Formats: sequence, C-alpha cells, structure tokens
Amino acid sequence: MENAKNREELDILKDGGVSLFSRSLDLMNDDPLEEIFALNLGDFLCESLINDELAGKISNKKDKVEGLKAQLRELISIYSIDSTLSLLGFKEHEDYIIYDSIARAIKLMLSLDECSIYLSQKKQPLKLAGTSKNILKGRVNKNIKECFEKEEIITIKNKTKIIQIFPMKNNFECIGSIEVKRPLNKPLEEEYVDLLKITAGLFVTSLGIQKLIDEVKRVLANEVISTSELQNLRAQLTAIIGDLQDQQQAFVETMARAVDVKSRYKSSHSKSVAELAKELCHQLQLNEKTTDLIYYAALLQNIGKITLNEQLFTKKDKLSKEEWDKLQEHPNAGVSLLMNINFLSEVVPYVYYQKERYDGSGKPEGLKGMSIPFGSRIIALADAYCALIEDRSHRKAKTNKEALEILKNECNTKWDPVVYEALSKIR
Repeated sequence: MENAKNREELDILKDGGVSLFSRSLDLMNDDPLEEIFALNLGDFLCESLINDELAGKISNKKDKVEGLKAQLRELISIYSIDSTLSLLGFKEHEDYIIYDSIARAIKLMLSLDECSIYLSQKKQPLKLAGTSKNILKGRVNKNIKECFEKEEIITIKNKTKIIQIFPMKNNFECIGSIEVKRPLNKPLEEEYVDLLKITAGLFVTSLGIQKLIDEVKRVLANEVISTSELQNLRAQLTAIIGDLQDQQQAFVETMARAVDVKSRYKSSHSKSVAELAKELCHQLQLNEKTTDLIYYAALLQNIGKITLNEQLFTKKDKLSKEEWDKLQEHPNAGVSLLMNINFLSEVVPYVYYQKERYDGSGKPEGLKGMSIPFGSRIIALADAYCALIEDRSHRKAKTNKEALEILKNECNTKWDPVVYEALSKIR
C-alpha cells in the first residue's frame, strides 16, 4: 500500500510541468518577442508563481502598451532590491550595513582574517563601502586602485599575511575591488578564489539590475510611452536577468566545491551526490523543474558547513560536546543561509528534511514515509550511497555491490524503497 502511494506521488511530480507555454501561442501573431518573453518567464519565475492570473497578464492584454507595462512591472517586482541583493543575508538597505554584511559573510565562509569592499559609485574615486572590521573609513592604497583599473587580481605578501585583491566585475563593467587577508602560510584555495570571483560578479550584476529597474520605474511613471521604448527596456531587463541566472547557477556549483574543501572531503562529494540525485530523478521520470530543484538541493545539502570554523574539520582530537553539536547543527545553519539567498529558497525543504528517515526515526521533526519531501528522500539515499563508495578516514570505500546490499537492508527503516529500486536499476 505504501509503495502504491509512493507511485501515485511520482505521477503527480511527473505531471507537474509549467502550463504557461501552452497558453501563449496566440502571441506569435502579434509580436514574436512576446512568445520569447513568455518562455523566458518560465525560467525566471518560481513554478508556483506561474498561475492563471500571471499568464493572463502576459497573453490576454489587448492594449499593447498596457501589456508591456504589466510585463515590466511583474519583472521589477520579482527582481527588486529585496530579492536580488539578499545574496548573503543582509536585510537593511543602508549602504554600510549591506556591504559590512557581505564582507563579514565572506570572511566567515572563507575563513579569512579580514575582508573589505571598495566601490566606485557613479564613476567617482574608490571608497571603502564595507568591511569585516569595526571601522567606518579605510585607506584606498595603490594596489586596490590598480586592481580596479586593470581589472586583475593583485597578490601581495608581507611577513605575516597574504593579501589578495579581486576586481568586482561582470561581463560589462567593474565597479570596485574586494580585499581579503589570510595568514601567509594559508593562501586561498582555488575553490575559494573561484567563489570570490563568482560572488563579486553576481553582486555587480545584481546592482546593474537595480539601476535598470530604477530606469524602468522612471519610464513607467510617464504618461506617454512608446511601444518601442517599452520593448527596448524589456529586452535589456530580460537579457541582464539571463546573465543573473547563469551566474546564480555558477554560484551554486562553486559554493558546493568550496563547502567540500572546508569539509576536507578528498573528492567532490557534493557534486557526486547531486549527479546521482539527478540520475535518480530521471529514472523516476520526475519533471524538469523538480529535477533541477533536487539537483541544487543535493549540491547544497552541506552548505551550513561553510559557516563553521575549519578547525572543526581538521581537529585530530575527539570533538567536545559543543563542537559536535555545532557540526550536527550544520543543516540548520545551511537552511538559514539558503533562506537569505532568494533564488535558492525553493530548495530549503529538501535540505531541511534530508536527515529524516523513512521509519520516522530521523531529524529534525521525525517525519515518516511520504510525509518526508520526496526530494529529501532522494538526496538522503544518494548521499548515503556516495559516502559508502568513498574512502573515509576510518574505513576503505565499499564496492558498488556492497553498498547496494547495505542500503537494501536498510530499506523501509532509513530509505524509501521506491527510491532504492530506482538506484538498483542505475547502479
């Protein structure tokens, strides 16, 4: 009976595709770009937001200008400052609070001594915008200026520290520099360097969207607006949002690699789990939207570890109770971080419930069977399988046959039998 319910749940997830596209075919006769715009919205919006009302806004407007205005208003409401600049967890709009928050978050994630952000606003000279230190002003030295002007990474070493300065740029502009400091004997790992680059680019693009949104708002406030002007703004806005989407995906994948580095995994554990979770989704014939969310959730299942002190992962002595509790709490820290990264908020349930077990013996809420989100059940089994076939400090890797046998014996207690059945067919 339980398996039958599971398969019924599968049918719902398989058929859970977006229905907006089938309702926008009439747009081709009016404006070819309308269809492209409607299809783009399928990528930009959460599936839950694509409802009959929104579809109507896109496809049923008889007045061309009013239809374009509605589309622009929809986009700017989604990509407002609250959405696009909540990247690393700040909530206030005052500049110094925003940039200080980003600097402190970067310092924590990458185990830095210091992090400072310098910006050139409206083509003015560089100024300190935010820092992990408790200061309001900071000197802009020649190295910070050189990084900004040449758009190149600058590395300086002194007796005790290694200082690296990264340009804050995307494909179109450079708006400042990020300076980070670490002990001389601990240069930044390659994965951390990549994460800094991606974070800087994502932030620049987010600011670019805000500038364009401000321009759109000014235009929409005018009583007389031409169709061509609105179409041009829509093209600009959808193009930069497309860039943001690409950077967001790169951010997720780079963050996952950085988490693995901090966790001292010898292989790319998060990537392996995510790829297996995606294979399981395909085997289970889940729709593309659900598959993507589960893939991202699997990549970021250990994201909370990025907020922990790396000494927890390198300590050879037995961990204290406090240290062990911190390590065990990393899913909650990860959920808190994900809640503040707006484009990842949909994966939160999958991450939060990943440690639930099929018989109800897991955490954090003791959910049982189908009460556990299906994505969480898929990720849990994928994670367990990948862990078994990897070498760990206390044991050698299991063979595929050994791993499958162990997991089979734990079905209906730890793992969903339907998910295990899918695993046994692809491994």
